[in-house]
Amino acid sequence: MGKERNVASGALRVVAVVAALGLPPAALAQGSPASARVAWLNLQQIVRQAPGYGAAESTFTKEVQSYQKEIEKLKRQFDSTVTDYQKVAALLSPAAKQAKEVQMRDMTTQLQQRTTDLQTKAQQRERELVQPIEERVRGVIEGVRAERNIAIIFDAGSPAGPIVAADRGLDLTSSIVQRLKAGGPEAK
Repeated sequence: MGKERNVASGALRVVAVVAALGLPPAALAQGSPASARVAWLNLQQIVRQAPGYGAAESTFTKEVQSYQKEIEKLKRQFDSTVTDYQKVAALLSPAAKQAKEVQMRDMTTQLQQRTTDLQTKAQQRERELVQPIEERVRGVIEGVRAERNIAIIFDAGSPAGPIVAADRGLDLTSSIVQRLKAGGPEAK
């Protein structure tokens, strides 16, 4: 039942895209020269295979590992402070106890803030590394789309992709990857 609903929903999305583009649905099925051509690809797969992606991924992984080490060090310091406090809490005066608890709350806040800062920094860095690759991929996709006179290209790799079933002959993924690797004029 859920699968049938997903298939129907996907088909409705395709019809909605076709309608939004002002193309008659029959034009897609007729295959006449005047009809719009439709193709699909897996954008995520293309980006992963694009030249430069491996180096970008390696750089990103190394940077994220350094961020993780910094967070782990801060967590160890916090854990050590908590352990030390628990050992001597019964011997501390109420004022000393309160001061230690304030110190631990401050450490918790600092740890949370630094974690958030490093996550934001990692996301920005990932964007910096991947964006030029994605732009190059988009250029090649647009070149292939224009060259083959294709009106619409769907991303079959997207979880929200509207494709229910497709002719494998319309898959442009390998063509795009080959063109990227060849470094042709559209790949730059």
